[in-house]
Amino acid sequence: MLSEKVKLAIAPIAWTNDDMPDLGSENTFEQCVSEMALAGFTGTEVGNKYPKDTAVLKKALELRGLNVASAWFSAFLTTKPFEETKTEFIKHRDFLHAMGAKVIVVSEQGHSVQGQIDTPVFDKKPVFTDEEWKNLADGLNKLGEIAREKDMKIVYHHHMGTGVQTEEEVDKLMSMTDENLVYLLYDSGHLKFSGEDTISVLKKYINRIKHVHLKDTRPEVVEKVKNEKWSFLKAVREGAFTVPGDGCIDFEPIFKILDENNYEGWFVVEAEQDPAKANPLEYAIKARKYIKEKAGI
Repeated sequence: MLSEKVKLAIAPIAWTNDDMPDLGSENTFEQCVSEMALAGFTGTEVGNKYPKDTAVLKKALELRGLNVASAWFSAFLTTKPFEETKTEFIKHRDFLHAMGAKVIVVSEQGHSVQGQIDTPVFDKKPVFTDEEWKNLADGLNKLGEIAREKDMKIVYHHHMGTGVQTEEEVDKLMSMTDENLVYLLYDSGHLKFSGEDTISVLKKYINRIKHVHLKDTRPEVVEKVKNEKWSFLKAVREGAFTVPGDGCIDFEPIFKILDENNYEGWFVVEAEQDPAKANPLEYAIKARKYIKEKAGI
Protein backbone atom coordinates (compact mmCIF):
# COMPACT_ATOMS: atom_id res chain seq x y z
CA MET A 1 0.00 0.00 0.00
CA LEU A 2 1.34 3.40 -1.03
CA SER A 3 -0.34 4.97 1.99
CA GLU A 4 2.07 3.15 4.31
CA LYS A 5 5.26 4.05 2.42
CA VAL A 6 4.66 7.42 0.82
CA LYS A 7 4.51 10.91 2.31
CA LEU A 8 2.91 13.82 0.50
CA ALA A 9 4.59 17.18 -0.03
CA ILE A 10 3.89 20.21 -2.16
CA ALA A 11 6.39 22.69 -3.59
CA PRO A 12 6.23 26.43 -2.80
CA ILE A 13 6.62 27.30 -6.49
CA ALA A 14 2.82 27.28 -6.87
CA TRP A 15 2.65 30.22 -4.44
CA THR A 16 5.77 32.15 -5.39
CA ASN A 17 8.15 31.54 -8.29
CA ASP A 18 11.89 31.85 -7.62
CA ASP A 19 12.70 32.18 -11.34
CA MET A 20 10.05 34.84 -11.99
CA PRO A 21 9.67 36.68 -8.66
CA ASP A 22 6.73 38.77 -9.92
CA LEU A 23 4.64 35.59 -9.91
CA GLY A 24 3.26 35.41 -6.39
CA SER A 25 5.43 38.21 -5.03
CA GLU A 26 2.59 39.11 -2.67
CA ASN A 27 2.44 35.62 -1.12
CA THR A 28 4.46 35.37 2.09
CA PHE A 29 6.36 32.35 3.41
CA GLU A 30 3.86 32.04 6.28
CA GLN A 31 0.85 32.04 3.96
CA CYS A 32 2.52 29.49 1.71
CA VAL A 33 3.31 26.92 4.42
CA SER A 34 0.02 27.51 6.25
CA GLU A 35 -1.97 26.77 3.10
CA MET A 36 0.13 23.67 2.39
CA ALA A 37 -0.87 22.30 5.79
CA LEU A 38 -4.48 23.41 5.34
CA ALA A 39 -4.66 21.51 2.04
CA GLY A 40 -3.57 18.31 3.80
CA PHE A 41 0.13 18.00 2.96
CA THR A 42 2.84 16.99 5.44
CA GLY A 43 5.92 18.06 3.49
CA THR A 44 7.42 20.90 1.48
CA GLU A 45 10.38 21.63 -0.73
CA VAL A 46 12.33 24.83 -0.07
CA GLY A 47 11.86 28.18 -1.83
CA ASN A 48 13.73 31.48 -1.76
CA LYS A 49 11.37 33.05 0.77
CA TYR A 50 12.04 30.33 3.34
CA PRO A 51 14.16 31.28 6.37
CA LYS A 52 17.80 30.21 5.89
CA ASP A 53 18.24 29.68 9.65
CA THR A 54 17.39 26.01 10.27
CA ALA A 55 16.07 26.66 13.81
CA VAL A 56 13.66 29.33 12.56
CA LEU A 57 12.55 27.19 9.61
CA LYS A 58 12.09 24.08 11.76
CA LYS A 59 9.86 25.94 14.20
CA ALA A 60 7.70 27.41 11.44
CA LEU A 61 7.27 23.99 9.83
CA GLU A 62 6.70 22.10 13.09
CA LEU A 63 3.88 24.48 14.01
CA ARG A 64 2.13 23.35 10.84
CA GLY A 65 3.04 19.65 10.89
CA LEU A 66 5.37 19.95 7.90
CA ASN A 67 8.79 18.46 7.11
CA VAL A 68 11.31 19.29 4.39
CA ALA A 69 11.21 16.68 1.61
CA SER A 70 14.16 18.11 -0.32
CA ALA A 71 15.44 21.21 -2.10
CA TRP A 72 16.81 21.99 -5.55
CA PHE A 73 20.55 22.25 -6.17
CA SER A 74 21.95 23.73 -9.40
CA ALA A 75 25.12 21.93 -10.52
CA PHE A 76 27.53 23.32 -13.13
CA LEU A 77 29.58 20.21 -13.74
CA THR A 78 29.73 20.74 -17.52
CA THR A 79 30.86 24.37 -17.42
CA LYS A 80 32.79 25.04 -14.19
CA PRO A 81 35.56 23.32 -12.20
CA PHE A 82 34.21 20.52 -10.00
CA GLU A 83 35.46 22.20 -6.82
CA GLU A 84 33.04 25.12 -7.32
CA THR A 85 30.02 22.81 -7.43
CA LYS A 86 31.41 20.70 -4.59
CA THR A 87 31.75 23.66 -2.20
CA GLU A 88 28.17 24.81 -2.79
CA PHE A 89 26.84 21.25 -2.72
CA ILE A 90 28.31 20.54 0.73
CA LYS A 91 26.58 23.64 2.15
CA HIS A 92 23.30 22.53 0.56
CA ARG A 93 23.72 18.95 1.81
CA ASP A 94 24.39 20.11 5.36
CA PHE A 95 21.35 22.41 5.35
CA LEU A 96 19.08 19.61 4.15
CA HIS A 97 20.61 17.13 6.58
CA ALA A 98 19.93 19.54 9.44
CA MET A 99 16.30 19.75 8.24
CA GLY A 100 15.95 15.96 8.27
CA ALA A 101 15.76 15.44 4.50
CA LYS A 102 17.05 12.20 2.97
CA VAL A 103 17.38 13.16 -0.70
CA ILE A 104 19.02 16.07 -2.51
CA VAL A 105 17.52 17.22 -5.82
CA VAL A 106 20.31 17.92 -8.33
CA SER A 107 19.97 19.37 -11.82
CA GLU A 108 22.79 20.27 -14.20
CA GLN A 109 22.47 23.93 -15.20
CA GLY A 110 25.52 24.17 -17.45
CA HIS A 111 24.26 25.63 -20.78
CA SER A 112 20.68 25.50 -19.47
CA VAL A 113 18.08 27.74 -21.12
CA GLN A 114 15.35 27.10 -18.54
CA GLY A 115 15.89 30.52 -16.92
CA GLN A 116 16.07 32.54 -20.15
CA ILE A 117 12.83 34.38 -20.87
CA ASP A 118 13.39 34.80 -24.64
CA THR A 119 15.07 31.50 -25.58
CA PRO A 120 12.83 28.88 -27.26
CA VAL A 121 12.88 25.85 -24.98
CA PHE A 122 12.52 23.24 -27.71
CA ASP A 123 14.73 24.75 -30.43
CA LYS A 124 17.59 25.90 -28.23
CA LYS A 125 17.91 23.23 -25.53
CA PRO A 126 21.56 22.35 -24.95
CA VAL A 127 23.17 19.16 -26.22
CA PHE A 128 26.23 18.05 -24.27
CA THR A 129 29.51 17.06 -25.93
CA ASP A 130 31.12 13.70 -25.05
CA GLU A 131 33.50 15.50 -22.72
CA GLU A 132 30.64 17.31 -20.98
CA TRP A 133 28.77 14.04 -20.50
CA LYS A 134 31.86 12.53 -18.89
CA ASN A 135 32.34 15.53 -16.60
CA LEU A 136 28.66 15.40 -15.65
CA ALA A 137 28.66 11.68 -14.89
CA ASP A 138 31.96 11.75 -12.98
CA GLY A 139 30.86 14.82 -11.04
CA LEU A 140 27.50 13.32 -10.10
CA ASN A 141 29.19 10.14 -8.87
CA LYS A 142 31.38 12.30 -6.63
CA LEU A 143 28.38 14.28 -5.35
CA GLY A 144 26.67 10.97 -4.64
CA GLU A 145 29.62 9.94 -2.49
CA ILE A 146 29.51 13.26 -0.62
CA ALA A 147 25.77 12.80 0.01
CA ARG A 148 26.37 9.28 1.26
CA GLU A 149 28.67 10.62 4.01
CA LYS A 150 25.48 11.91 5.68
CA ASP A 151 23.40 8.85 4.73
CA MET A 152 21.69 10.83 1.98
CA LYS A 153 21.08 10.27 -1.74
CA ILE A 154 21.21 12.56 -4.75
CA VAL A 155 18.23 12.36 -7.11
CA TYR A 156 18.80 13.76 -10.58
CA HIS A 157 16.07 16.04 -11.93
CA HIS A 158 15.65 15.71 -15.72
CA HIS A 159 14.29 19.09 -16.79
CA MET A 160 13.03 21.05 -19.79
CA GLY A 161 15.61 23.34 -21.35
CA THR A 162 18.60 21.41 -20.00
CA GLY A 163 21.04 18.81 -21.35
CA VAL A 164 19.11 16.01 -19.64
CA GLN A 165 15.53 16.43 -20.83
CA THR A 166 14.62 13.56 -23.18
CA GLU A 167 14.25 9.86 -22.44
CA GLU A 168 17.37 9.22 -24.53
CA GLU A 169 19.33 11.70 -22.40
CA VAL A 170 18.00 10.16 -19.17
CA ASP A 171 19.09 6.74 -20.50
CA LYS A 172 22.57 8.07 -21.21
CA LEU A 173 22.91 9.65 -17.77
CA MET A 174 21.71 6.53 -16.00
CA SER A 175 24.06 4.30 -18.01
CA MET A 176 27.08 6.53 -17.32
CA THR A 177 26.55 6.94 -13.56
CA ASP A 178 26.92 4.52 -10.66
CA GLU A 179 23.52 3.07 -9.73
CA ASN A 180 24.57 3.03 -6.08
CA LEU A 181 25.49 6.72 -6.05
CA VAL A 182 23.21 8.51 -8.50
CA TYR A 183 19.45 8.10 -8.35
CA LEU A 184 16.61 9.57 -10.37
CA LEU A 185 13.91 12.08 -9.61
CA TYR A 186 10.89 11.08 -11.70
CA ASP A 187 8.95 14.12 -12.93
CA SER A 188 5.85 13.19 -14.92
CA GLY A 189 5.25 16.73 -16.17
CA HIS A 190 8.73 17.36 -17.56
CA LEU A 191 8.67 14.05 -19.43
CA LYS A 192 5.22 14.73 -20.89
CA PHE A 193 6.16 18.31 -21.85
CA SER A 194 9.26 17.03 -23.66
CA GLY A 195 7.15 14.48 -25.58
CA GLU A 196 8.54 11.41 -23.80
CA ASP A 197 6.82 8.20 -22.69
CA THR A 198 6.12 8.75 -18.98
CA ILE A 199 5.52 5.05 -18.31
CA SER A 200 8.62 3.82 -20.16
CA VAL A 201 11.01 5.92 -18.04
CA LEU A 202 9.19 4.93 -14.86
CA LYS A 203 9.38 1.19 -15.57
CA LYS A 204 12.97 1.31 -16.77
CA TYR A 205 14.36 3.08 -13.71
CA ILE A 206 11.88 2.09 -11.03
CA ASN A 207 14.69 0.82 -8.77
CA ARG A 208 16.66 4.07 -9.08
CA ILE A 209 13.71 6.43 -8.59
CA LYS A 210 13.97 7.79 -5.03
CA HIS A 211 11.92 10.99 -5.37
CA VAL A 212 8.78 11.80 -7.37
CA HIS A 213 7.43 15.13 -8.63
CA LEU A 214 3.76 14.91 -9.56
CA LYS A 215 3.07 17.42 -12.28
CA ASP A 216 0.44 17.53 -15.03
CA THR A 217 0.49 19.39 -18.35
CA ARG A 218 -2.02 21.29 -20.46
CA PRO A 219 -1.45 19.93 -24.00
CA GLU A 220 -2.98 22.95 -25.75
CA VAL A 221 -0.41 25.21 -24.06
CA VAL A 222 2.48 22.82 -24.80
CA GLU A 223 1.44 22.87 -28.47
CA LYS A 224 1.69 26.67 -28.46
CA VAL A 225 5.13 26.47 -26.83
CA LYS A 226 6.33 24.42 -29.82
CA ASN A 227 4.54 26.34 -32.56
CA GLU A 228 5.21 29.83 -31.24
CA LYS A 229 8.74 29.05 -30.00
CA TRP A 230 8.15 30.06 -26.39
CA SER A 231 10.77 29.89 -23.67
CA PHE A 232 10.36 27.61 -20.65
CA LEU A 233 9.52 30.59 -18.41
CA LYS A 234 6.85 31.87 -20.81
CA ALA A 235 5.43 28.34 -20.97
CA VAL A 236 5.15 28.29 -17.17
CA ARG A 237 3.61 31.76 -17.09
CA GLU A 238 1.03 30.74 -19.71
CA GLY A 239 0.03 27.56 -17.87
CA ALA A 240 1.89 24.64 -19.48
CA PHE A 241 1.98 22.93 -16.07
CA THR A 242 -0.78 22.24 -13.60
CA VAL A 243 -1.55 19.94 -10.68
CA PRO A 244 -2.29 16.21 -11.08
CA GLY A 245 -5.85 15.65 -12.24
CA ASP A 246 -6.14 19.02 -13.98
CA GLY A 247 -4.25 18.18 -17.19
CA CYS A 248 -3.84 15.28 -19.61
CA ILE A 249 -1.72 12.73 -17.70
CA ASP A 250 -3.38 9.57 -16.39
CA PHE A 251 -1.69 9.05 -13.03
CA GLU A 252 -3.39 5.76 -12.14
CA PRO A 253 -0.83 3.55 -13.97
CA ILE A 254 1.99 5.69 -12.52
CA PHE A 255 0.70 5.15 -8.97
CA LYS A 256 0.16 1.44 -9.69
CA ILE A 257 3.75 0.86 -10.91
CA LEU A 258 5.21 2.76 -7.95
CA ASP A 259 3.02 0.78 -5.55
CA GLU A 260 3.82 -2.62 -7.08
CA ASN A 261 7.54 -1.87 -6.84
CA ASN A 262 7.35 -0.73 -3.21
CA TYR A 263 8.34 2.87 -3.83
CA GLU A 264 9.14 4.54 -0.54
CA GLY A 265 9.66 8.26 -0.04
CA TRP A 266 7.96 11.48 -1.06
CA PHE A 267 5.41 12.38 -3.68
CA VAL A 268 5.82 16.12 -4.26
CA VAL A 269 3.11 18.07 -6.07
CA GLU A 270 5.21 20.54 -8.03
CA ALA A 271 3.13 22.48 -10.51
CA GLU A 272 4.42 25.95 -11.20
CA GLN A 273 1.91 28.31 -12.74
CA ASP A 274 0.73 31.88 -12.27
CA PRO A 275 -0.89 32.10 -8.80
CA ALA A 276 -3.00 35.04 -10.01
CA LYS A 277 -4.67 32.67 -12.49
CA ALA A 278 -4.53 29.45 -10.46
CA ASN A 279 -5.21 30.10 -6.78
CA PRO A 280 -2.50 28.11 -4.95
CA LEU A 281 -4.73 26.87 -2.10
CA GLU A 282 -7.54 25.89 -4.45
CA TYR A 283 -5.15 23.95 -6.71
CA ALA A 284 -3.36 22.36 -3.74
CA ILE A 285 -6.70 21.05 -2.48
CA LYS A 286 -7.60 19.85 -5.99
CA ALA A 287 -4.30 17.91 -6.16
CA ARG A 288 -4.77 16.49 -2.67
CA LYS A 289 -8.25 15.19 -3.49
CA TYR A 290 -7.06 13.64 -6.75
CA ILE A 291 -4.17 11.80 -5.05
CA LYS A 292 -6.53 10.51 -2.35
CA GLU A 293 -8.95 9.28 -4.99
CA LYS A 294 -6.40 7.69 -7.35
CA ALA A 295 -3.60 6.55 -5.02
CA GLY A 296 -5.50 6.01 -1.78
CA ILE A 297 -3.12 8.23 0.18
